[in-house]
Amino acid sequence: MTPLLQDPARLKARLKEVPAEPGCYLLRDSDDRILYIGKAKVLRNRVRSYFQSGSGHAHSPRIALMVRQVCEIEFIVTDSEAEALALEANLIKNHQPHFNVLLKDDKKYPYLCITWSEAYPRIFITRRRRFRSPLDRFYGPYVDVGLLRRTLALVKRVFPLRQRPQPLYRDRTCLNFDIGRCPGVCQQKISSEDYHHTLRQVAMVFQGRNEELLELLQQQMQRYAERLDYESAARVRDQLQGIGTLTADQKMSLGDSSVSRDVIALASDQRVAAVQVFQMRAGKLVGRLGFTAEALAEPGRILQTVIEEHYSQVEGVEIPPELLLQHAIPQQDLLQEWLSELRGRRVRLAVPQRQQKADLIDLVERNAQYELQRAQRASEQNLLATEDLAQLLELTAPPRRIEGYDISHIQGSDAVASQVVFIDGLPAKQHYRKYKIRSASVRAGHSDDFMSMAEVIRRRFRRWAQAKAEGADLQELRRSTASSLHTGGLNDWPDVVMIDGGKGQLSAVMEALRELDLDQELVVCSLAKQREEVFVPGASMPLDSEAEQLGVQLLRRLRDEAHRFAVSFHRQQRGERMTRSRLSDIPGLGPKRIKELLAHFRSVDAIQLASIEALRSAPGLGPGLAQQVWSYFHPQADGPVPEDGSQLLGDPTPLEIAS
Repeated sequence: MTPLLQDPARLKARLKEVPAEPGCYLLRDSDDRILYIGKAKVLRNRVRSYFQSGSGHAHSPRIALMVRQVCEIEFIVTDSEAEALALEANLIKNHQPHFNVLLKDDKKYPYLCITWSEAYPRIFITRRRRFRSPLDRFYGPYVDVGLLRRTLALVKRVFPLRQRPQPLYRDRTCLNFDIGRCPGVCQQKISSEDYHHTLRQVAMVFQGRNEELLELLQQQMQRYAERLDYESAARVRDQLQGIGTLTADQKMSLGDSSVSRDVIALASDQRVAAVQVFQMRAGKLVGRLGFTAEALAEPGRILQTVIEEHYSQVEGVEIPPELLLQHAIPQQDLLQEWLSELRGRRVRLAVPQRQQKADLIDLVERNAQYELQRAQRASEQNLLATEDLAQLLELTAPPRRIEGYDISHIQGSDAVASQVVFIDGLPAKQHYRKYKIRSASVRAGHSDDFMSMAEVIRRRFRRWAQAKAEGADLQELRRSTASSLHTGGLNDWPDVVMIDGGKGQLSAVMEALRELDLDQELVVCSLAKQREEVFVPGASMPLDSEAEQLGVQLLRRLRDEAHRFAVSFHRQQRGERMTRSRLSDIPGLGPKRIKELLAHFRSVDAIQLASIEALRSAPGLGPGLAQQVWSYFHPQADGPVPEDGSQLLGDPTPLEIAS
C-alpha cells in the first residue's frame, strides 16, 4: 500500500470519510503498524491538519517523517472529548505507537504491587510494571527506594500479611504464623474476604491516606473495647502506634494542613524532561514520584502527558482535590472534567504565580532539576563510551544501535541464544530476542558453540540478505533504521554486532555472513572474556585497547547483559523440560491431573516408588491410567502388574532404590 501523500485521490476520499465529531484517530503505515494515536474535539479538522500544505504552522521533522509514512487512517467516534481522552490513554498504553510523545516511567524507580486478582494477594516491590490482571495495582514509581523498603517492612510488622510467595511447608504453617506476622495464608486459616480487608487498609498507606486509616483504626479499637475484646483492641492499638511511627519517619510537614494536593513540575533540556510529582496529603509530603519523558513538545504538553498517563492508572481515591502545575496545559478544562469524573468529586487544576503555592512549585522544580542533571551525567557518559567505541572500531560516527549475542547450554542440552540491544548506550529491552538452537548436531552430550552462533546470525539477518538479493538498496534501508527504531519490517539494522567469544566464534559468524553476502555490510567484533580483548575480522591479534576504557566497558556491559539474558532463558527451558518430561510424556496425563498427582504424592520420585494400588487410589486416576503411569516408570516389567500390588520379579524395592 502506497502512502497517502503519494496518492492524492485516495487521500481526498479518505479525509471525506472522517466525521466532524469527537473521538480518536489512528495513523497506520504500509505494514499496518500504528504510527500515531491522537484525540480531537473535531476529528475531521484535526486529521486534515496533518496533510494540509502551505499552512501557517509547519510540521516538525518528526511529524513530517510520520506523515510521509501514513498509508491508512482509522477513527473511533466518542460521545464527548472527555471520553476521547480516556480512550486515547488506553490505546497508547496498549499499542505504544512510535511517534507518540510517550511518557517513559523511569526504570530506576520501583513500584509497589498488590495482586488484587489473587484470592490471597501478594504485596511486593518490583521494577517491572507488568499487568497480569486488570485488578492488580501498581503504586508509584517511588523515588526514595530505601524509604519504600523501610515502609513496607514496617507495614509487614504492623499488619499480619502473607510473608512468602510460596509456602515453606505443605501441611503446616511456619514460624511467621506463630509470632503473628502471617495470618496462616498457606493453610487458609484466614478467609479470602478478611485478608482482602486487611490489604485494603495496607493500601491506604501507599495511597497517602494515613489520616483516614488512623481514624478507621481508632474507631475499630473503640468498638473492640466496648465489647470487652481487649486482646483485639490491643492489636489495633499496636497498629495505630506503628502507623504513627511511619507517619513521623516519612513525612515532611508543610503549611496548610487542611488541603491535599499533588504538585507537578519538570526540568528539561533538548532531549529529555525529568518530571517530579510531590504528593501532599493533609499538608504533609507523603510521597515523591519520578518520570522521564521525551522533550519533543512544549512543557505544558509534557505535563499534560504525565497527568493523562499517571492518573489513568490510579484509583479514584488516590486523586487529590487539587493539582498545582508549573505550566499551563493545553486542555486544562477537559482534564479537570476527566479527573473529577474519575475521583467522583471536583478536582481543580491551577498554575500558582505567587506566595506559598508558587514556593511549592519552585521546590518541586529544583528536585526535577537534580534528576535532570543526573540523567544528563549518565547520558554524557554513554555518549563518551559510544564515541570511544567508534574510535576503537574506526567508525565514521558513534554507533547508536549495538547488538550482542551469546549462547547458553549445559553440555549441549537446552541450547539457546540471546540477542540484546543497546541504543545510545542504554539497554532497549523491547528489542531483545531469544532463540532456540535448532541444529540437530547440538544435543545433550554434544555442543558446538561455533555452529550455534552461526545459526543465530543466519536467522537474524536472513531478511536483510533476502532484501539484498531482490535488489533492495541496503543504504536506504539503513537510513530508515536511523530515523525509525521501532520493531518490525527491516527497521533493525545494527551499527555494531558484538559476539561473546574469541576468534573462533568470530570466524564462524563471518562465514555465516559471507553466505548471506552481508560480510562487507556489517561491523562485527568479538569480546574474549579472559583478558577482555576485542577482535575484529581479518586480524590475528586483538585491538590495542584497555579493559577499563569507556568503549570496552560498553562492550562488557553488552556482553554481560547478553549472558544474563541467555542464561535466564536456558534456565527457563531446562526447568520446563525437567518438570515436563517425566509426567507430561505419559499418555492421558494432562496439566490438571499432573498437578493433582504431585499434590497427592508430593514429588515425582514418590510417584515412581508408589505401588499400583497407591496409584489407583490417587485422585483423577482410574485403573487403566494408573497402569499406564506404573508401566512408564517400570518399562522392564512385561505384562500387567499383579493385582495385589506386589513388586514384580527383578523390580527393585523402594529400599533398594533409596540405598
